[in-house]
Amino acid sequence: MWEKIRIVFTIPELRRKILLTFLMLAIYRIGWQIPLPIVNHEQMTKWFKEQAQTGLGQIIEYAAIFSASQLNQATIFGLGIMPYISASIIFQLLASVYPPLEQLQKEGESGRKKINEYTRYATVLLCLGQSWFYVNFLVRNDLVYQHFLTESGTLSLWWQLTAVLTMTAGATFLMWLGEQIDEYGIGNGISLLIMAGILARMPAAGIRLFEPMFEQGMIQLGGQGGIDKVIVLMTLFVSVVFGVVFITLGQRRIPTQSAKHVRGRRVYGGTRQYLPLRVNQAGVMPIVFASSLLLFPSVLFSYLSHLYPSAGWLKDLEGAFHRGDGYTYNVLYIAMIYFFCYFWTAITFNPKDMADNLKNYGTFIPGYRPGRRTAEYLEKVMVRITYVGAGFLAFVAIVPTLISSWLHVGYDIASFYGGTSLLIAVSVAFDLVQKIDSHLVMRNYKGLLQ
Repeated sequence: MWEKIRIVFTIPELRRKILLTFLMLAIYRIGWQIPLPIVNHEQMTKWFKEQAQTGLGQIIEYAAIFSASQLNQATIFGLGIMPYISASIIFQLLASVYPPLEQLQKEGESGRKKINEYTRYATVLLCLGQSWFYVNFLVRNDLVYQHFLTESGTLSLWWQLTAVLTMTAGATFLMWLGEQIDEYGIGNGISLLIMAGILARMPAAGIRLFEPMFEQGMIQLGGQGGIDKVIVLMTLFVSVVFGVVFITLGQRRIPTQSAKHVRGRRVYGGTRQYLPLRVNQAGVMPIVFASSLLLFPSVLFSYLSHLYPSAGWLKDLEGAFHRGDGYTYNVLYIAMIYFFCYFWTAITFNPKDMADNLKNYGTFIPGYRPGRRTAEYLEKVMVRITYVGAGFLAFVAIVPTLISSWLHVGYDIASFYGGTSLLIAVSVAFDLVQKIDSHLVMRNYKGLLQ
């Protein structure tokens, strides 16, 4: 392995791409620590610790995971790339129902460039709206230094515009940073920024895991800081990562046959290949949608239970929708993951277009006529493997909850054993390794996974 890493850095072009990518990620991490000048950080840290177990705290935690943001510290990169991700999802959904965007998507590279341009404009608008809401949220909760406020207790228009434009510029700069990694670095820039934000949480989570053992001053069995619990957690982590890798790379290979055609005295075609269909076609999006939607009932019932403290049924509903507490939340979580798996697959996978492309290239699936019969067969296969992929996502999604409740560890530690964080980290890591492998194979070297 060390020899392969040495070979990677001996290739000038690949070394330059990797070092540039590290530089871009370092810039992101530096900006991630620069705070807005108006925010009282001691008060903000205390307030968010109090809100950690509420629905609002969970929403902020989920937003921070898949957007590379730090909403609990209000830095210049506080919004992360959440506005860009939101704009991208909006245009991806619109492209499947809005004919002009659908036509642009079919125009190839020029159409994609036009959609990307629209996505950037939408990102800036979302940044302005989200940062304005966030700054006003800080003011309403007394998280701003008093000397920045006016006599009426509001933030002056000048400082409000400064904070909004600073956060908007930070989020737009992150979008540009991701595009520079795409063009001049290696790997998917936006995904690498998200993974960097996730991995940055690991040292703090590891310290909290080993902290009880350090406080005891010795290694012992049993108890909150026992070495046996650490060994079990490490074994579970390796097992869950192995399962995630296995399913992430899992494919249903459908055999295809290309038609023979004669040109002059030569016969071309007639080869047997396969059409790979991913088991986890929807990726991490079902977990993101399901977890996000399930947070809103918790926030709503928490707010209503504080307004009407005598209504015990509101407290019961708040507890039922609290993450990991009881069967109601977990059952709804699994059901919504299945729903969004089929929903997202139906949007991103079009069997009719795939069947038409096979027909145009003179390729067919043995036993099925080109056209409608092929599309029906592909849809039937995708429905079946999506059921398996949804079951895998549901299992990965509830693993952190099970580990947190059974082994009595914090959810910030258990979140690395499944859910959004682990799926994103594994997917991005494999994409990065595959792109490095393509450079090595092109120069007649063995890949990192060979």
